[in-house]
Amino acid sequence: MIKRKLFIFICLLIPILGSAQDISKHYKVYDVKKQKTISLDDIITDLSTANVLFFGEEHNDSIGHYLEVTLFKKMAAAYPGKTALTMEMFHTDIQPVINEYLSGIISEKNFIKEGRAWNNYKDYRPMIEFAKLNQLDVIGGNGAARYSNVVTKSGLETLNQLPANSKQFIAPLPIDTATGRYYDKFIETLGGHSMGPMKIYQTQNFWDATMAWSIAKYAKNNKDKKIFQVNGRFHSDEKLGTLAKLAKYAPKLKILNISAFSADDFNDPDWKKYAVLGDYIIVTDPTVKRTF
Repeated sequence: MIKRKLFIFICLLIPILGSAQDISKHYKVYDVKKQKTISLDDIITDLSTANVLFFGEEHNDSIGHYLEVTLFKKMAAAYPGKTALTMEMFHTDIQPVINEYLSGIISEKNFIKEGRAWNNYKDYRPMIEFAKLNQLDVIGGNGAARYSNVVTKSGLETLNQLPANSKQFIAPLPIDTATGRYYDKFIETLGGHSMGPMKIYQTQNFWDATMAWSIAKYAKNNKDKKIFQVNGRFHSDEKLGTLAKLAKYAPKLKILNISAFSADDFNDPDWKKYAVLGDYIIVTDPTVKRTF
């Protein structure tokens, strides 16, 4: 069994070690506070005084996905046995399925099917496999589609009708709908179009609240853990969305956030323009597609 685990671990490292030198040319990391480019290791060092590190990704950014697993591994090495992964990509109600797979009880095929893995699960698989190999916790943080569909159709208040045992899978009710900058950004993203009768913005807040509540619950029960939260960057850019709700649920947590995205000005980034997005900005080379 030990030999088999060692073999799996080596196999997981091969693609990363083989391409790390090339990939390093295709991303840049900027520390907003220090106003200079830094290394990934500098972020890990800063985590010594923080509890949660958000990685706001673009879901189709292959370099961003590479950096996620790299940071997760660096966190685990720096804080052995004290690192956990929380994810937008899995739902709260399939936590038993996640735990069963991490424990080696069920097959990956069943995990992917019954865990309702995203279509691009291959992008997140390295983090899951690393967690499994090293017995690290993975928390499904998002609200299930059946709940978000209800909110989109009928609004947040409809969640009050859920049975008590279903409410354990969502953030405590009532869920606040953020106003101000976050709402403005959301409308801008939609191109200024009316959402009509659909409660799309309420659904966004439902996702944010449920992810934030999932992190807060885990942090409360695991005070010594460093938590790596992976989500689409709209959920955490400008420290809004999920990050803002987490700050309300758990005000004592120290939170750092990364905004990572493909940038057209990659060769000469306008860091001042991006500075509002997070504590760290990672720009990736837009000419690089899914080659890693």
